[in-house]
Amino acid sequence: MLSKLINLLITLVFSFGIYGAGGLVYDEYILQQVCPQILGIPACYIIMACLIIPLIAHIFNLSNKIYFTGTGIALTIATYGTISQLIGITDCPKTSNGIPMCYISFLIFLTLVVLKWINIKMTNA
Repeated sequence: MLSKLINLLITLVFSFGIYGAGGLVYDEYILQQVCPQILGIPACYIIMACLIIPLIAHIFNLSNKIYFTGTGIALTIATYGTISQLIGITDCPKTSNGIPMCYISFLIFLTLVVLKWINIKMTNA
């Protein structure tokens, strides 16, 4: 029962992330230069891929390596963005309330990693 709840929470967190990142991806596509770039690729495109691919792995019970690779890459990017924002190196895109999206991305991916880790531990117990 608890495992099903955690699976649902994971799916909801992914949905929230995709909804939020979707607007940013759209803005980047239309306006350009909205998202910081990583190796010439807008970071929001990378984050979106890191939401969609692990979600597919989660829903279809594919390899946990796929899940943790995608969420791990995004968590690394979000951690870098958060630290850079805090010390003034980078200016992350902000929500309409002025909250840097890298902070939200960090919390989303940290939550996804922790929930999946708990889910795996519960399943293997």
